[in-house]
Amino acid sequence: MAFGRSSRVKQRPVEPVTLKILVAGGFGVGKTTAVGAVSEIRPLRTEERLSEAGRPVDDLEGVESKTTTTVAMDFGRITLREDLVLYLFGTPGQDRFWFLWDELAQGALGAVVLADTRRLEDCFAAVDYFERLRIPFTVAVNCFDGAGEFPAETVQAALDLDPGVPVLLCDARDRSSVRDVLVAVVENALERAARDRRPVAT
Repeated sequence: MAFGRSSRVKQRPVEPVTLKILVAGGFGVGKTTAVGAVSEIRPLRTEERLSEAGRPVDDLEGVESKTTTTVAMDFGRITLREDLVLYLFGTPGQDRFWFLWDELAQGALGAVVLADTRRLEDCFAAVDYFERLRIPFTVAVNCFDGAGEFPAETVQAALDLDPGVPVLLCDARDRSSVRDVLVAVVENALERAARDRRPVAT
């Protein structure tokens, strides 16, 4: 008895592409919350309690109720598609930990700059940092309770962003909202990479 080849072909499992994304912004803007909300694994956190010794250097204006701070990084992971996984690295927000940013930024495809409209100036340093390193970034305005809501165009003008930098509104506590921001980050980074590879017309 002859056996014909089975019409069912066993497909090999897809080997996902992994991309590194930074989640940055000022102190207390919601970076740890955002990574925790969207991560499909238990996020790694390096939070320590704020102490009296740190009060002279930690600016708590606008975040007086905050009791902890990230001293190294937050880490999480999210699968956007079967073939695409993002590794998320949340940066520390305080000035005294900025020396860690250069290590965290190595190999990053893009970044999210979280902003709070009550303290918009706190994200200037992150915007300047990614512009200087030419790392594509998306600004995500974390809509805190009681904070004023402004159109994306107003935020873009206030931060003096290039027209190609996306500005989105989000809720760092909501998984789907943060996921939408991450999708925008990846799309923006890939579009910019394609433009950079495109030959200039003569």
